[in-house]
Amino acid sequence: MCERLDDIRHRVEMAAERSGRKSSDITIVAVSKKKPSSMIHSLYDCGQRVFGENYMQEAVNKIKELSDLADVKWHFIGHLQRNKAKHAAKWFDWVETVDSLKLAKALNKRAGELGRRLKVLVQINIAGEQTKHGVAPEDAQALLEEIGTLSRLEFKGLMTIHPFSADPEDARQWFKKMAQLRDDFSALYPALDFSELSMGMSNDFEVAIEEGATIVRIGTALFGPR
Repeated sequence: MCERLDDIRHRVEMAAERSGRKSSDITIVAVSKKKPSSMIHSLYDCGQRVFGENYMQEAVNKIKELSDLADVKWHFIGHLQRNKAKHAAKWFDWVETVDSLKLAKALNKRAGELGRRLKVLVQINIAGEQTKHGVAPEDAQALLEEIGTLSRLEFKGLMTIHPFSADPEDARQWFKKMAQLRDDFSALYPALDFSELSMGMSNDFEVAIEEGATIVRIGTALFGPR
């Protein structure tokens, strides 16, 4: 697993250089859904510190099992229902998939009850796919106008799950649109922090970085097929 991580880090470094940035500007989220805690521990021993989970109950069980790994940061990257907001606020450091004001308010309330602050990204359904979650770009402004008022949430930027294609270049159009959307929203809402842009997965993260991604979500390339 260390060899895989080293390879991903090298590819991130090369892609960052092509985009005029440093590899330290990019966060690799190791997507560990459906993988055992032992594999997460192995990757931790290789130096990985940021992990992403999609399913709440599975994630909570793993986080409890791995409580000795004190410096791990956990990102929730799956669709989050409001009735699971209390678990997200308790166990995760980041929620990348905020797609409604109701969910944002639920997370804010639960984080407040726990005395925590939670970093969040707004998930954009950039291609308008019915099978994907996320707020439509044209509907995001209402959410962004309110999210900065929620004192227990630390808004950090945008996230998307783009249409899958075997050809990484097919994703470039969506990454470009997300980067432009980030720039447009940043100009509209200068008080908000749009420093993070989470996009790109195992087969196309290099293209995502070239187009401005600061967070890439890598599962298969690190853990192998599911």
